Amino acid sequence: LFAHVSTDKNPIHIDERYAALTPFGGRVAHGIMVASMISAVLGNDLPGHGSIYLGQTLKFLAPVRIGDTITVTVEVISLREDKHIVTLRTDCTNQEGALVLTGEATIKYVRVLDER
Repeated sequence: LFAHVSTDKNPIHIDERYAALTPFGGRVAHGIMVASMISAVLGNDLPGHGSIYLGQTLKFLAPVRIGDTITVTVEVISLREDKHIVTLRTDCTNQEGALVLTGEATIKYVRVLDER
């Protein structure tokens, strides 16, 4: 589905026979799909609704395999309360606890007055 929506049809992601011949030895998830899980945490949990993404750095450290379970964690690095800007460390780990992606997000947080 992600390959179709993103139009990234690199066979490393969608063709098992092709992917088996690569150094990965099999299909791997789209890195940016994994990174999108960070956006879900930022938009839903911390800072939450009303968050505005200002920037994100990403370092892809290890492949994410089909079937892996990914956990996203965020940690506040700095806070500019006067500007409502927070910088967060963003990490993605797999089910074995291996760090597969790391980076920093800069977010402007706004207070939503009425969500109705």
